[in-house]
Amino acid sequence: MLVQELERSDTGAGTGGIRLLEERDASVVDMWGEIDVALRSEASAALANALERDVPVVIDTSKVTFMDSTGIAFLVQFYTIGSEEGLSVTLRNPPTVVTDVLEMLGVIEIFGTEHHEVSPA
Repeated sequence: MLVQELERSDTGAGTGGIRLLEERDASVVDMWGEIDVALRSEASAALANALERDVPVVIDTSKVTFMDSTGIAFLVQFYTIGSEEGLSVTLRNPPTVVTDVLEMLGVIEIFGTEHHEVSPA
């Protein structure tokens, strides 16, 4: 499995990150901590690299502790572009901090969700 590290590398202590895990049958976008505007370039890179693989996309938000409107926009953009490309885009184990905002905005229904633990590779 290839892991592309796309973590925040600015001078402050990074409080969140995004990395792409290239599994055989899926691109897993692993997100953790605070997902906000500071991760915009990492989110864009994950989107581009995942869609290039032409396999289903799983966005693992299980370790997200905060997500602002930029993070929500990223999820919706991932779903929209993935769907246009004919790819399945699924949220894995989304925490309440993510689902509450998606529900409030009325977009939770567009995402399929997986609720299971992933075994270590």
